[in-house]
Amino acid sequence: MSKKLHCRTLFLSDLHLGSRACQAEPLARFLKHVKCDRLYLVGDVLDMWRLKQKWFFPNDHSKVVRRILKMAEKGTEVIYVPGNHDEAARRYNGLEFGGVTIKLVAEHETPDGEHWLVCHGDRFDLVVQHSRMLARIGGVAYETLVSIDRRVNAIRRRFGRPHVSLSQSIKSKVKGACTFISRFEEVLADAARKDGFDGVVCGHVHKAEIRDIDGVHYYNCGDWIEGCTALAEHDDGRIELVHAKAFLATIDEHEDSDDPDQLEIDFEPDWHALPLTTAFANGLRDPLDAAG
Repeated sequence: MSKKLHCRTLFLSDLHLGSRACQAEPLARFLKHVKCDRLYLVGDVLDMWRLKQKWFFPNDHSKVVRRILKMAEKGTEVIYVPGNHDEAARRYNGLEFGGVTIKLVAEHETPDGEHWLVCHGDRFDLVVQHSRMLARIGGVAYETLVSIDRRVNAIRRRFGRPHVSLSQSIKSKVKGACTFISRFEEVLADAARKDGFDGVVCGHVHKAEIRDIDGVHYYNCGDWIEGCTALAEHDDGRIELVHAKAFLATIDEHEDSDDPDQLEIDFEPDWHALPLTTAFANGLRDPLDAAG
């Protein structure tokens, strides 16, 4: 039997399906080993910015979508809160498709009776709100840097050298980037407090975090470009930041191979044949035009 991560609620953000930077293969495999009552997709699930420039949706990206739909089919409540990269989905606020409910923001109640705001967080980012072109240029530059990152580390592995993250190193050394993230966290926590929430769960800045900010619980899911992290709420209310690759490594240590996977596909699927496209009328291409 495969080891499963059993939890009350799972929070994921910044998958960026449709981007070459997305680590879809470990994401699909991670979801295979998760059993939860509720799944929040906290924005930037689909990278419509990149898909509009060039269509890219290989098998492993499709498999993530199929995995999520399978979870919904088996009884997991799936709530999709779109972000800035998939903002075209916001037009479907309140609708349910294939077991996935779309909400602009969500309210989550913990086992202890606390109420948390669940939002992507881009609406608290002044760059996104007031300089969309700059935000898109930054997104392309980040994806390019991640691509270089992976090529450099592939060479380092051949020589037995440890992994280094150029993008994270640059972020940590640029004072403006650190100040922006800190300010983003504080503003979001303050907004949650003013609206009467005990905590806030978000994504957007690609920095997984669990901390208290002036009495408000701040949780950031991280991303699936570099970090490959998720937030898991257990039945006792405990919140755990799950590093998916480390979790999958423990599975590999105790199993010769994964259980047979019914979602394995050996061909490039027709995206428009996937059930999730019903959430976007005739498919993604129409809302992609609106995303511009």
